[in-house]
Amino acid sequence: MRTAIVIGVGPDQGLGAQLCKRFAAEGLHVLVAGRTQSALDAVVADIEAAGGRATAAIADATSEKDIVALFDRAGSGLELAIYNAGNNTPGRIIDMEAGYFEQSWRVVCFGGFLFGREAVRRMVPKGAGTLLFTGASASLRGRSGYGAFNSSKAGLRTLAQAMAKEYAADGIHVGHVVVDGAIGGEKIRKRFPDAAGREERLISIEGIVDGFVFLYKQPRRAWSFELDVRTSNETW
Repeated sequence: MRTAIVIGVGPDQGLGAQLCKRFAAEGLHVLVAGRTQSALDAVVADIEAAGGRATAAIADATSEKDIVALFDRAGSGLELAIYNAGNNTPGRIIDMEAGYFEQSWRVVCFGGFLFGREAVRRMVPKGAGTLLFTGASASLRGRSGYGAFNSSKAGLRTLAQAMAKEYAADGIHVGHVVVDGAIGGEKIRKRFPDAAGREERLISIEGIVDGFVFLYKQPRRAWSFELDVRTSNETW
């Protein structure tokens, strides 16, 4: 059975959930991983109702034990692993508690290390597999008021790049998707209710998912490491 793991799954109208649904539609059995059982169960129910296969898996991205167990559940058919964990952590450095900075790094970068390590440990013996990481504008540049998030995302990107170079010869395709702007999903609409009137400035979730599918389907003689996605209104 061909399997995929997506970690960092939250509300239905979020990137993680939509990645799960699309790859289930591509014929993979998806392990839907995150921290909220009700959200995971809802995604699994939708996938199964559409004729796909999925399993909910509670997992903390920063727990080595949880991540090892998650990959053990995927079995020998693992083809795809997507690290989508990590929320924005704003704040001025002068006011920041050490624990706040460290937690941002743990969720975004350290969690990416645990996830990536377990993925290649399963994929390298088979000589095939795709490992993808969700990035952000912060992956590429520092911004005032976002030092914790910027450094965490930049660290994740360079980790992904190192893994892409380290395991390409073993047949493992490692990719990084830069989401340059606000995603038109549930989180942004709840935080900023007026966002619905600015749809042209919100990145389409479906379009972002298209990018992940594109990377997954690339042949070995035409691999990309990085894809960036933004609206036509974004200045960059």
